[in-house]
Amino acid sequence: MNRFIRTSVALALASLLWIPVVHTLFEGDGDEDGRARTRDSLMQRQLALFDDAASREAELERMRGANAEWDFMGRTFTVLALANHALDEPADRARALDVMDTLIEETLRLEQERGQAHFMMDYVHEGVFVDASGRSIFVDGEVALMLAARQRVSVAEHWQAPLARRTQLIAEQMERGPMVSAESYPDECWTFCNTVALAALRVNDAVTGDDHAPLLRAWVANAKENLVDPTTGLLVSSFRADGTHLDGPEGSSIFLAAHMLELVDPAFARDQYERARRELGVSVAGFGYAREWPDSWEGPTDIDSGPIVPVVEASAGASGMALLGAAAFHDQAWLTELHTSLAFAAFPVEREDGLRFAASNQVGDAVLLYSLTQGPLFDRVGPPPYQTVAFGGPS
Repeated sequence: MNRFIRTSVALALASLLWIPVVHTLFEGDGDEDGRARTRDSLMQRQLALFDDAASREAELERMRGANAEWDFMGRTFTVLALANHALDEPADRARALDVMDTLIEETLRLEQERGQAHFMMDYVHEGVFVDASGRSIFVDGEVALMLAARQRVSVAEHWQAPLARRTQLIAEQMERGPMVSAESYPDECWTFCNTVALAALRVNDAVTGDDHAPLLRAWVANAKENLVDPTTGLLVSSFRADGTHLDGPEGSSIFLAAHMLELVDPAFARDQYERARRELGVSVAGFGYAREWPDSWEGPTDIDSGPIVPVVEASAGASGMALLGAAAFHDQAWLTELHTSLAFAAFPVEREDGLRFAASNQVGDAVLLYSLTQGPLFDRVGPPPYQTVAFGGPS
């Protein structure tokens, strides 16, 4: 027993000395220079996948085995990252546009041949969409955002009609919805997907001169009234077509939603990020991470939240999206801590063809790459051409 006590005390003392300084081993990966190195190497890897069809196919099949949505979302975030890269690095623009076109063409071909369900989880077949179109805003919104982002970099005539059709479908679906929202799955609306669709409309308007301002303002007004958790003031992550809340605030959703809302209502977007940072963000001993749920809400663990680390409640899905949120809202201190944690816990693998993270997959790496290229696309779209109203949610 005495040996056990001595050993326990020694371990406790060692931890007290070790934990506060261990982050210094990874700080070089978390600072601005380290993030730039990570960005460049991740970009190299993503581009290399398009030169190695077998590796890319193997990566996609591995993801689809867990969640077909990841295949689709990986395409979206790669296109968005390439759009930022093309705008930021004109010398690489032709290569970036070529890869963007290849991704979009392949995505549209698969959708046409196999239907939208090809990119969705199997339970899409278990119900009937409330909206008569039977379409998913998950697929339509991300396709529209890919097309609009590509066009904002450089207008190509052959993408004009597909973008016009997709934005029309989005606007009509959302306008018909009682919550000014469209379904992702039968009678299931996701805030994640609807905010992506809103951003797609804004980027489209910047490209074409269209005006979806009334719809955008109506969505925000309704969301503040009906889609906000009364305890935290955060947008709920999912709800029925009639507005009934299904899942409360979730880290794997809200950081992305806040970022997309930057194009729609910057003040509301920042309010949502700051609430999410306060409710879900954690900083400890130089490391940062995000929880999936606030203290006032706990939902079921699903494929999006990923595994939740016991006791500290760290969520891989929430932390990945937190990287995007912190970058988008210029939260430099937490961004450094999040990248320090990434270098420590995500097991970076550096090879000749670039960087990947062993604890991640292609969609996770694509989200990270998009977070690291933040700025050029949204800056080129600019703030909304209308006034917004401050949100008076719970403090």
